[in-house]
Amino acid sequence: MDGSDTMEDDWDHLKNGDLERKVFAPRYSLVREIGRGSYGVVYEAIARKSGALVAVKKLRCDAPENVELALAEFWALASLEKRHENVVQLEECVLQRNGMAQKMSHGNKRSKQYLRLVETSLKGERVLSGMEEPCYLWFVMEFCEGGDLNQFILSRRPDPCNNASFMLQLSSAVAFLHQNNIVHRDLKPDNILISERSGSPVLKVADFGLSKVCAGLGTGAGAGPGRDSCEPKERSRSCVNINKFWLSSACGSDFYMAPEVWEGHYTAKADIFALGIIIWAMLERITFIDAESKRELLGTYVRQGRDIVPVGEALLENPKMVLSIPQRRRSQMSDVLRKLLRDMLAVNPQDRPDAIELHSRVGHITCTT
Repeated sequence: MDGSDTMEDDWDHLKNGDLERKVFAPRYSLVREIGRGSYGVVYEAIARKSGALVAVKKLRCDAPENVELALAEFWALASLEKRHENVVQLEECVLQRNGMAQKMSHGNKRSKQYLRLVETSLKGERVLSGMEEPCYLWFVMEFCEGGDLNQFILSRRPDPCNNASFMLQLSSAVAFLHQNNIVHRDLKPDNILISERSGSPVLKVADFGLSKVCAGLGTGAGAGPGRDSCEPKERSRSCVNINKFWLSSACGSDFYMAPEVWEGHYTAKADIFALGIIIWAMLERITFIDAESKRELLGTYVRQGRDIVPVGEALLENPKMVLSIPQRRRSQMSDVLRKLLRDMLAVNPQDRPDAIELHSRVGHITCTT
């Protein structure tokens, strides 16, 4: 598929085989590249039959770390039995290797290629030999023409109505994910996309490569550190208190990581902390320059001399530190909103609201302002 302007060109020549290697040949024309990361490329594409715009993410599954990220995204999005307006929708996922393409399904244990990917992720080493052709996963998702939250907020004048709507949408998305036992673990403005097809901006939480699906892995009492790296075996939503399910892989983006994530012992309450950083930065337009991309990004921080330090890291070093909320002297932030942000950014995750309580409190705030 590299260098081709259509996915169809590469899949048209495929021939039908047995059930294991059955060809799945969707019709999507790749229009242009719209994003590139360390392990994948995202294209704007057109569905041939409907003419609808879609986003197509191509992930090369060779190195174990790439496979783990790709499968994490697939498991999270495929495990959702219902759609949510503020979570990016996965239309389909296609596994491509050796000139063959196969539609992926949740927990597809009849596919040897799928099982090889799972084994590669769990063992942390390649199961396929180096001489075999590389494997790719293609994710077909809804297209968000409005860019990410950074671009949207920083390219427009401050809008209190949009801010209120975005707070409500984000809290709704995180509540939905947590109700479905998904911890995102990398909430940040880069991973929040904007759709404007309805005439008003609709946020879409995206990029689930670091997420964890906690369903079927055990109860809160029985779960502990080191239990956060395995495939979801069941779709059951019962018996899991996601706020007591402990994760141990320290991951995410520095400026949005909770203090306990830096230590590598945390729960879904880390998503609440990240969302607090995002909302605070959005409301007051607090930004920093990313060292690698040189982009201006939304994000709050603590100043230590000439340096800026992520809030979570600063709180880990000094748990008694009092955050200056709001930062701007002329801020119009209400007392109730200031209290909510302080609660979301509490050092002790038990002092933070869970996602359901958070959404309720945000709803009350937005209705009274």
